[in-house]
Amino acid sequence: MQDLNELKARIKQLMVENLMLQITAEEIGDDQLLFGPDSLGLDSVDALQLVVALDKNFGLKIPDPGAAKEILQNVNTIAQAVQKNGVEASGPGL
Repeated sequence: MQDLNELKARIKQLMVENLMLQITAEEIGDDQLLFGPDSLGLDSVDALQLVVALDKNFGLKIPDPGAAKEILQNVNTIAQAVQKNGVEASGPGL
């Protein structure tokens, strides 16, 4: 199993690259909300792109909106979902 902090860093980098965020990966807090008030300010289009990117990079399948709401709360919840599924990333250079 890969290191949790390394996994979180990769998830943040993935978010910055795929969602074209105007901040760096280091500026995203592990427990910072991604959606809603006082959050990173992501919208439904971002959520869809994030779901696709997580599937492509980590093989993480998010089957329905209910699951997405649970998993996509913050970086910690995404990392937990990736680890729980026992998925190892297979991307080049990672």
